[in-house]
Order: sequence, then structure tokens, then C-alpha cells
Amino acid sequence: MHQAIAGGRLGGVGPGVSPATALAVGLKVDADMVPREVLAGIRSGTVDLNDPANTQALIAARAVIGIMPVGGGNGQPLSIGLTCAICHSGVDNSVAPGIGSRLDGWPNRDLNIGAIAALSPDLSAVADLLQIDQDTVRTVLRSWGPGKFDAELFLDGKAFRPDGKTAATLIPPAYGLAGVNLHTYTGWGSVPYWNAFVGNLELHGSGVFFDPRLNDRDKFPVAARAGLGNVRPGATRDDGVTSRLAALQYYQLSIPAPAAPRGSYQERAAESGESLFNGRARCSSCHVPPLYTEPGWGMHTGAEIGIDDFQANRSPDNRYRTTPLKGLWSRTTGGFYHDGRFASLLAVVQHYNRVFELRLSDTEMNDLVEYLKSL
Repeated sequence: MHQAIAGGRLGGVGPGVSPATALAVGLKVDADMVPREVLAGIRSGTVDLNDPANTQALIAARAVIGIMPVGGGNGQPLSIGLTCAICHSGVDNSVAPGIGSRLDGWPNRDLNIGAIAALSPDLSAVADLLQIDQDTVRTVLRSWGPGKFDAELFLDGKAFRPDGKTAATLIPPAYGLAGVNLHTYTGWGSVPYWNAFVGNLELHGSGVFFDPRLNDRDKFPVAARAGLGNVRPGATRDDGVTSRLAALQYYQLSIPAPAAPRGSYQERAAESGESLFNGRARCSSCHVPPLYTEPGWGMHTGAEIGIDDFQANRSPDNRYRTTPLKGLWSRTTGGFYHDGRFASLLAVVQHYNRVFELRLSDTEMNDLVEYLKSL
């Protein structure tokens, strides 16, 4: 990836990636990390956002959220590392679209991580893992689209759903997870499980990851073949992941869900919607306040919530987790449910109204939406 970003000027390949291109594929710039004179130039238009050299400079300043500079200088390309923030932080756009003060825990639904990965000049490691050619890998990556990632692809090799659409799911938020047991759409485990999973299996850090469920050759053929259920550092490498899991978990659990801004919902309608939520609509039977998910093992089959079970069956428990609802207003981009199949909150409410035969009127459904927007 560092070669694709640098381009030919620093020994890489291709023209390089300009700040404008980086912003277009959803990368975010932390304005508080940009040198003052550069920030002034961005505002005035004197800093050329079409020059790949300025992408290098922003990365070197640690201003591109989720991308950490490693080495570089003396005519060598700047190597990079990735952090959780690349997918799970945004900005307030206070300087320009994609540039502003960072918002940790917010899902980056603008991030086209598949398109970014497809820029890499060498995807042989992925192709070898999946036992397909690099052109096919790029086709799969480009199918994801903004705001989506397919973590299970590297476990079961399933790139597409039965209907032909991408098997990738929406990037979830990393805020408001205190008190919540399972932290992905289909369970798997809690915050430290997922951090270890991503750190070792997705980002290929040097650490320990153990999950014997991945030895199931029928369900997880790629993972079983690659031995991903028991990963250890090489003989000459230290464990750089495990010692960081506790602090990372502590920080993530400290991030509150963002409160809905005043004026972003209709207060009177939301009051009526709250009564419905806790009463006749029965929403709170699963989305239990104040967690707005089920304490304990909040998992349900596809049939229980009126949808297919494709994504659920890619997980060990074959179920979907009851999604926490706090901060819903901040993650409307990309749609709702794990794959964004419902374009709006109203579409979600209409779905449950039909599946559970709630017989809510249009006004009542709209009131429920206003309450959801207020959470």
C-alpha cells in the first residue's frame, strides 16, 4: 500500500495517491494534527490537494486518521501501519469535507476500504490465502463499496451472497459498547476478542490469537487450511498485540454514544414514539433500555427477525446480535441492518410492523422513527 500511495516519485508504482483521491475514498484528516500553516493553506486553497507529495506529508504528520507512518525519508517510500481508527473514527468536517476534528468510535461509512486495498500493486498474499488469482481478488474488493468490509471472507471464502450482492457488512460503531456483551453483528465475541481477531488475522500483527472454532473445515475452510485458529508469533518476533488489548478495550468502552443534537428530531413525536417503543410496538423487549440491546446473550436467528440467515450462518452461533441503538442518528449513511438492506429507519420500522403484525399506523411508525433518532 505504501508503494501505491507514494507513486513513482519515491520508488513506488503508478502516479501516487493525492489528498483529493484519499478523501474521495473516505480517508479522514484530523485537522488538529495538521501543521497550522498547512491547515491555513488548505482553507485558502494554496495547498495543492492533487499533489501526492502532500498525502505523504499529511501521513508523516500523523494527520490521516488510522494511518501510522513507519520509516521513510532518504528517498525511500514511507511505509504505513493501520489502526482501529481507520474504520472506526470520523471527523466533524469543520474545515472541509473529510477534514476536521476527529470523532472516535464513529463508523467511517465513507471509507471504501476495498477500493483502497485494490490499489496495492501486490495482492498475492490474499490471492494465495483464498486460492484465487489477483484479478479476482480485486473484483471482490471493489464490490464492497463505501462503508463496508468483509472480515469473514478470509475465513470462509464466501465473497457474495446467494442473490449476487457483496457479502461485506457495514462498518459498525465502536462507541457505546460499555455493558454490551457481543460487539459485532453476528456475535463472535466481545471487544478484546474482536481486537485480537483484527490485530492478528486482518492486520497481521505479531501476536497470539486462539479460537478453535476456526478449525471447522466445513464452515471455515480458508481459516482451517491456514491455521488461523491458533496463531503465534514467529520464533524471531515478539508479541506486539496481546499487551495492548487491555488498554485498547478500556479506551473503547469509555467512548460514549454521541447524543442527538437538539433540533435533529421532533421532540413531541419522539415522546409518543417512546411510549410505543416500550409498549405496543414491543421494541424494548429486545432493545432493553438503557443499553438498547439484550443483557446477556442477545442473539436471534434470521427467522426470528424476519430476514435471511446468510450472514448469521457465517458465524459460530448462526445468529444475529440485537444491535445497540444509542447514537443511531450518527450512522444513517449506508443504511441499516448489518448489510444496509434498509435505506432508512422508517424502512426498518415498516419491516417489523409487517413481520410482527403490530398494526401501527403511519403516524405511529413516524413517531417511532423520531424516538430512534433521539437516542
